[in-house]
Amino acid sequence: MTTTAPLPGTRDSSQRLLDSAAALSYDPSTEVDWDAPLDPDHFGLNPEWSTLYGTELWEEMTHAQRVTLTRHEVASIMSTGIWFEMILQQMVLRDQYCSDYAEPDFQFALTEIADECRHSIMFARACSTMGIGAYFPRRASIALGRGFKSVAAAEVAYGGILVAEEVLDVMQRDWMRGEQVLPIVRTTSKIHVVEESRHMKFARQEMRERIEGASPRRRRLSALVIAVAAQQIVSNMVNEGVYAAAGLDPARAVAAAKANEHHHTLMRSSCAHLMEFLDELGLLTRPALRIYQRVSMV
Repeated sequence: MTTTAPLPGTRDSSQRLLDSAAALSYDPSTEVDWDAPLDPDHFGLNPEWSTLYGTELWEEMTHAQRVTLTRHEVASIMSTGIWFEMILQQMVLRDQYCSDYAEPDFQFALTEIADECRHSIMFARACSTMGIGAYFPRRASIALGRGFKSVAAAEVAYGGILVAEEVLDVMQRDWMRGEQVLPIVRTTSKIHVVEESRHMKFARQEMRERIEGASPRRRRLSALVIAVAAQQIVSNMVNEGVYAAAGLDPARAVAAAKANEHHHTLMRSSCAHLMEFLDELGLLTRPALRIYQRVSMV
């Protein structure tokens, strides 16, 4: 990535983010009660966020199956979060390579990397505590992610970061308040929401700075690449293996999830602010919109 000296306004914003990180950050190893027993009646996420909620299949499921499904769904989403946080860390580190170490922009970027490393460990430990193994993206997505982290630059890199953070942020704001949700999920969601809010501000700030003065051709290309990255992230959030884990017929469950308008509506509402921001930067082109529509982001 090619970096430039941060503008005065950007420098001030980064310093405020640094100050916020110093004043309000969490250590998951002590903030989360890892030894608390898991209530068998508590869900992994708010039932309304389950991919099957509102379907005929959901109505047929027992309470125990619903609990198991939502726990595996949240573990899958956390696993996808770890996958993309590893991509994110490498992109930000590459972006800041040999930048001015005295600048708040550089220092907050490294603070973000440290946060993401803690978050990945936190999610991994939460899945282990729930007794659920890792879920992985599709092989093709893993290969695309390997390429994306190696070549994505400027607004494309930070656009991919923003997409992942915005979508998960809306979900977790609900989960952290869910009285029926496992305390371990509520607490890890709260930690992630608070610290990711700074990361989202940083990503928006970087995107505005990097896209300024860009040609229409570059904006069209960047819009397309960000949309493809978003498609890969969202389409891998819930692994198809979660349905078999809940004792469901995978083929029927996958078909029900794909046709579930309730879940599609939730996804579209969670992406509304993201789409407004991309449109503001000229990154919501017709080809990009078609891609977002495929995964119910718009």
